Amino acid sequence: MRSRNPVFSRRGFSRDNGYAGFNTAPQAGGPAVATQGNPYAQQPTGNPYAQNPYAQQDLQYGAPPQAPATTGRMTIDDVVLRTASTLGVLILTAALSWALLPVDDANISRSYGIGIGAALIGMVLAFVQSFKRKASPALILTYAAFEGVFLGVVSNIVDSRIADGAAMQAVIGTMAVFAGVLIAYKAGWIRVNRRFYGFVMAAALGFILLMMVNLLFAVFGGGDGLGFRSGALGVIFGIVGIILGACFLALDFKQVEDGVAYGAPREEAWLAAFGLTLTLVWIYLEFLRLISILNSND
Repeated sequence: MRSRNPVFSRRGFSRDNGYAGFNTAPQAGGPAVATQGNPYAQQPTGNPYAQNPYAQQDLQYGAPPQAPATTGRMTIDDVVLRTASTLGVLILTAALSWALLPVDDANISRSYGIGIGAALIGMVLAFVQSFKRKASPALILTYAAFEGVFLGVVSNIVDSRIADGAAMQAVIGTMAVFAGVLIAYKAGWIRVNRRFYGFVMAAALGFILLMMVNLLFAVFGGGDGLGFRSGALGVIFGIVGIILGACFLALDFKQVEDGVAYGAPREEAWLAAFGLTLTLVWIYLEFLRLISILNSND
């Protein structure tokens, strides 16, 4: 299925690639199902990655697809391994930047400048990967490295100058959201369907547009712009940002589930890891921002 991240648009297992069954060409032994323009339409009766006649029959009778007989297909273990690798690089560079880029009065400007530069490079790399048809492990890991530098600097600044222990609180909060959404998704409490997808995308678009307007007012008008990142409004928007991140986690889980069920190529596990990393970074930054606002209001 097709999934998107709150920060960057990515391809994932979309019909553009033919993954997850979003192709409209007739399948042998089953009628074509038009799914163009509808990422949550009913899957076609044919499995584009089926290597044996029984996989098609399983789908026709409503049974879960059998595991592909051939090797080279994505598994949950592949996604876990790639995600752990990506997050490992991010955490390593974050720890190094925390230790090697001091944020005392004499060095904060230099360290902050390096952090912002790393964030911009990471954003460019993320956009490049988002528009590539195939996953590039080197590109994804390089993005994680630069993003880690930014997170290390920002976390150190917030932790040492605004709220002691804020970074650890944000990490715990991010882990709690991840675990909670995963449990709710596996238990069936969250149903990722067309309506859910549309609601999340509309809410995310509105949220991002409001933040951009707030940034423009802050740049040209000074202060905190429209006040969406401070005071009571800042707290509300911080909570909304975390909830949106949780919703995108559910979309990411559905993307992984569909990729495994329909036999996406193994290299697509890197795209899943990339998407999960983007979402977790989003949630962590929203937690860090929320903690900063709450402590600033004390």
